[in-house]
Parts: sequence; C-alpha cells; structure tokens
Amino acid sequence: MPKEYTYAEAGVNRETRTKSKAALKLLEHTFKFSRYGKLVQLPYGKIFPFGKKYLDFQVEGVGTKVLVAQLAEKYDTIGIDGVALVVNDVIRSGAKPLSIVDNIHAQVSDPKLIEELMKGIVKGAEESECFVPAGEIGDVAEIITGIAKGKSFDLIVACVGELEQNRIIRGDSIEAGDVVIGMESSGLHSNGITLARKVLFKQWGGKYDPFTTPEGFDRELIYEVLEPMRIYVKPLLQSADEVRIKGAVHITGEGYAKFNRLMKFSEGIGFEFSNFKPQPIFNLIQQTAREAKGVITDEEMLRTFNLGWGFGLIVSKKDEDTAIDCIENTGIKTEPIGKVTHNGKNVAYYKNKKILLQ
Repeated sequence: MPKEYTYAEAGVNRETRTKSKAALKLLEHTFKFSRYGKLVQLPYGKIFPFGKKYLDFQVEGVGTKVLVAQLAEKYDTIGIDGVALVVNDVIRSGAKPLSIVDNIHAQVSDPKLIEELMKGIVKGAEESECFVPAGEIGDVAEIITGIAKGKSFDLIVACVGELEQNRIIRGDSIEAGDVVIGMESSGLHSNGITLARKVLFKQWGGKYDPFTTPEGFDRELIYEVLEPMRIYVKPLLQSADEVRIKGAVHITGEGYAKFNRLMKFSEGIGFEFSNFKPQPIFNLIQQTAREAKGVITDEEMLRTFNLGWGFGLIVSKKDEDTAIDCIENTGIKTEPIGKVTHNGKNVAYYKNKKILLQ
C-alpha cells in the first residue's frame, strides 16, 4: 500500500493543535478587564469594544516559510507574508487594519538581514494602508536554529483594526442560496509549507534541487514556493461598502474545512464547493508524492491548501455581481466557488469526486 503523506506526518498535527487550544478558555478570566463592555465572539476570534467602536487584534507567524527564504537566500519578500497573514485575519470581522508591529527572533540580528525583512514588511504595510510604529528584535541563538548559520530567524506580526458595530461580519445570518465568492491566491501562500517542503525539496527529503525549473513552470521552484501571500484588505473593505458581507474566510492552514466554523454560527447551513483553480504548484506537490510511491489524498489537499482561492466571501445571491465587480476593480481575479446549502455538511466536488470536509 502506498505511503500516505499528511500534514500531521510532516509535523503539523491538527488534532493536537485543536486540543491545545482548549487551554485558551483560561483567558476568559481576563475578560473582566475589558473597560467598555463585553467581548463579541465571531467565527474566527473575538473583537472588543473601545469607546464607540470595536477593535480586532490578531497575531500571526510566518511559520516554516522562513526556512524556504533561508534556502533561497532571499529575505525581501517574507515580510509581506507576515503582514498578509495577520491583516487578512483582521478583515474577517470587517475591521480596517490600522497598525502593525513585528517581532523578529534571530540567531544574530544581522543588519543586512533585518533590512531585507523590513523591505517586505513596509511593502505589505503600504498595500494594507497600515503604519508600523515599532517592532522588536531579539538575539536568541540557542533557540533559533534553522538551516542558514547567522541568517536564521522567526517572524511574528501583530495587527490591530477598527470597525463600527454596523460593519461587523458576524457569520450568523448565512442562509441556503447564498453564494461563496473566492478571491484568487498567489499560490501556496504561507500554509501547508511544512508538507510542501518535505515533498518537493531535497533539503528535507523531497525530489527537487531548489533551483530546478520543473516542466510547465517559468521560474525556479524555490521562487514559486517563496511567492508572497496575497493581501485582501482593499477588495474586502471596498466590497463591504457596497454589499452586505455575511461571512469572510481566510483560506489558510485548514483549507476548506475552515468554513465549518461558520456552520456553528448560522444553524442548519452547509457548504458545497465545486470551482477550484489550483496553480501548477499544487498539482506538482501531489504528483511528486505519487512518484515517491506515496500519496497525498484529495481530501488532504482540500484540508491543507488553498487550491487557488486565498479568501472567501459569503453574500446573498442578489449581491453576487456587485461584490465581484468591487473585487475585480482592485485587480484581483474572483469567481463564485460554491454555494450555501441547508444540509449541514461541508462538501467539495473535486476531481469528479464528492469529498466530505467535516
């Protein structure tokens, strides 16, 4: 029987991570210090009142994509990923990102490395229309190892956004017949990289030299994987000015299973996805696994990767065309990728197969 490659086997166990998140309940002891009222639970986090508005505060890390940057010896784009990960999380509530800060833990705070990282952070911040008032650099050589001596680091970025009560995307009014609109990704983004690395690159036991250009690609594989994550701030906020957005999903490490969280907020709904436009990198990952006498199942692909769509919006059918026009006016390709059903299940029709994502 062929070996099955999974995200868990590569080192990212979703079940263990979910169990670990149970400890977050302890944080509720601190909610009493919210000075302006109760926190509001949304599908993907909480927002809190601040004066007459609400704030959404998120933090994200780039993860093992920093190892890809080290392998390429290219550090001027990884900061874009850090910004994109966190601002794309903030906008899920409908909030406008205001400001970001970064935290770099490095083997050595090499001036040239830090300058290259800052180039990406500035570029991502400008696209998100955020300012960066401060950051932190720590030299922690005994903690950070990586694969490039003196160039190894971890990158964390936090963001705060603001919104008014009437702009909150609550996820509690989704109903059968609504449309799921997908915004095109730029490729792998920063999710599933651990699995992709171990299948693709010789450095981690995979097939390819990093600077190989596989058939059907127009650049070296390392740069295909390093392509920074797309930022969706402008298309979402402009769409929210024109239509009512019922749900917003950043399609990251859980893939299309991430829509399951919305099913807990709008009772009785389900999702049906039937339109996927995966870039060649996704097919290469699956094909390379097969060549190694292994397999990455279609279900694993759907639960790990974005398969061409990096962000999803749920709107009423009557608002579909307007929302698509708003998004495309910002230069991002968008299409309907699915619909809301009333069967309480999350189903994908992928490669002529019906796959349940519960």
